[in-house]
Amino acid sequence: MTVLEDRIAMAESDNTITLDEMFERLEKMPVPEGYKVEIVEGTVFVSPQRDTHWEIVLDIVEQLRAKYPRRRVMSDVRIDYPGHLNGFATDVPVIAEGAVKTEGRWRCSDVDFVAEVISGGTAANDYGSKKTAYAKAEVPVYVIADPYKGECLVCTHPNDGRYAREAKADFGEELDLLGTPVGLVLKTDEFPRD
Repeated sequence: MTVLEDRIAMAESDNTITLDEMFERLEKMPVPEGYKVEIVEGTVFVSPQRDTHWEIVLDIVEQLRAKYPRRRVMSDVRIDYPGHLNGFATDVPVIAEGAVKTEGRWRCSDVDFVAEVISGGTAANDYGSKKTAYAKAEVPVYVIADPYKGECLVCTHPNDGRYAREAKADFGEELDLLGTPVGLVLKTDEFPRD
């Protein structure tokens, strides 16, 4: 099959396609270097990884590594979440201690923390569909870093498919996660803005 034939086949699917089938087809397509691919509610998103995006991701990872071993802190690894065809390549997930992959993938129920860095074209996903999916999966802490606004949104206490508590902090302020399963303070003073 050619790339065009694969794209047509995906577009003409009869809603019985699985995430695995979608990702298998995507693996055959040429994705430019420096882009990440994920599926949110059955829609494929291909977004560029900008310098600002990577600097924030790396800063978060480095701070988490002060507490967590390398094998628990990840980036851009596919994890499937509740909802219709949600296969996210989360910017920074922290996997629970003792978690084991099932069928070659981490389970969303084993995710203790998630951070997403906003990209212009996918911001609606991070503030909307992904936030809902993370809450439904009962991810204890979800942080959205928005370099366009220069602020973070910290979502905690998932309950009944929603986060019961949300707090905003400007870049430069500390994110106090001591009272959460994360158990540390994230500094945002070096987060760049777009």
